[in-house]
Amino acid sequence: MAIDGIGSRPSYIGASILNLKSQLDTLQEQLATGKLSSTYAGQGASRGLAIGLRAQINTLNAFADTAANINTRINVANLSLQGLIDLNTQVKTAANGSSITLGNNGQTTGQTAAQSAFANAIELLNTRAGDRYLFSGRATDTPPTATADEILYGSADGTRAGLTKLISERKSADLGADGMGRLNMSGSGVSPITLSEDAVPSVFGLKLSAVNSTLSGAAVNGPTGSPPNISIDLNGNIPGEGDKLSITFKLPDGTSESITLTATTKSPPQPGEFLIGATAAETSDNLQDKLSGAVKTLANTALVAASAVTASRNFFASPPMRVDTTSLPLTSATGLIAGTPANTISWYTGEVAQSPTDSARGTAIGKIDQSITVQYGARANEEAFRVELQNIAVYAAVTTSTSDPYANGQITALSQRVALNMSPQQGVQTIQDIQADFAGAQTAMKAAGDRQAQVKTMTQTMLDSIEGVSPEEVATKILSLQTSLSASYQTTAMLYQLSLAKFL
Repeated sequence: MAIDGIGSRPSYIGASILNLKSQLDTLQEQLATGKLSSTYAGQGASRGLAIGLRAQINTLNAFADTAANINTRINVANLSLQGLIDLNTQVKTAANGSSITLGNNGQTTGQTAAQSAFANAIELLNTRAGDRYLFSGRATDTPPTATADEILYGSADGTRAGLTKLISERKSADLGADGMGRLNMSGSGVSPITLSEDAVPSVFGLKLSAVNSTLSGAAVNGPTGSPPNISIDLNGNIPGEGDKLSITFKLPDGTSESITLTATTKSPPQPGEFLIGATAAETSDNLQDKLSGAVKTLANTALVAASAVTASRNFFASPPMRVDTTSLPLTSATGLIAGTPANTISWYTGEVAQSPTDSARGTAIGKIDQSITVQYGARANEEAFRVELQNIAVYAAVTTSTSDPYANGQITALSQRVALNMSPQQGVQTIQDIQADFAGAQTAMKAAGDRQAQVKTMTQTMLDSIEGVSPEEVATKILSLQTSLSASYQTTAMLYQLSLAKFL
């Protein structure tokens, strides 16, 4: 029988020590990392569950990152929205209380402030978060608007008209050649006084809406006919003191204005009065003269303001609309024509809705949970933005002159309209509505985030129970292994030193 000597270093002794050393290294790694193993293979039968749990945690982290990015964009957008609300308040306050004192530029201090407000509004709508324009819809790499100067004054080369040009064109079309608001007046002495519109159909000028009279014995009719007209026939009768004639007109911006003239025997008659003459013919001439002056004053004040407001509304439409001078001069024009990119500035340059159901909010969508998405897009041509811009812009664009006898009336009428139009209107979208949409998205993200945080905590706890180790247990095992390994080293050393002589 063969006997292996001690010097042959039997493999089972080395293998035992190496095994203990391997176990010790594994335990030390576990103590340092807090993990059962650095590979899934080392996790045993639970490795499949661990892989699934870690994938779930990664998904939750991805949702959290998406929500954080969306929150950042919404917060930046909300700063712009609040800035626009503040500008709306500033301009409305200026329009309500601005002094009607014209500067050298033909504008009041309120109008001059509106120019700065308009430039600021355009900058706010061109806000970016990172490399993303927030108010361009899906065209996130495109500024949503043209510059403030281009919108107000047109292109630098003069080929494309801006708002001021369209206001000027519309003013000429609404006033007509004689400044009577496209109304014709006739009659003299005993002949009936006739007031008629100059063309039909026509979108320009004053439109006759109604006439009311308490003139004694007079026959007042209309509006009738095509073009519409009213007639005032005293029938040879002389009105009495205090008798009234009232005519109501519709203006291009949808508002109405009235002229009321009262018969008086006091000479000279005050504004809003006409002098009762010695005869019906003389009285009729006095009435016609005062009515003509009142119509001209109305045309050159309220009509000019309404014309500018309407021109601004048409400019900010899509496409922009301007006076059609294809076959008629400005003062005789009857209709509008769409401006083209070659001759008119397009103020909005972002993405356009593809259909009536293509909402602005739906242009940016983020998935914040397995079955939950939030919409947070915006377009600068939404009604709330457009209404604010067109009112600030028209207030900033209109100019007049101290030499114009109607200047104060024009600015007063314009200020009244701007202040009214910048107040909340029933059925009209407001910037606060857009803020509410964004707030709804943030509320949904917070609710989803809170729920995901709870799920992540439970998932992480379960994953830790699979992948993690107890430091106390590992330390105890290390101490035990160190003791065993030390004893093995001592025993092995003794065996390696054993000789036959010592053995015998």
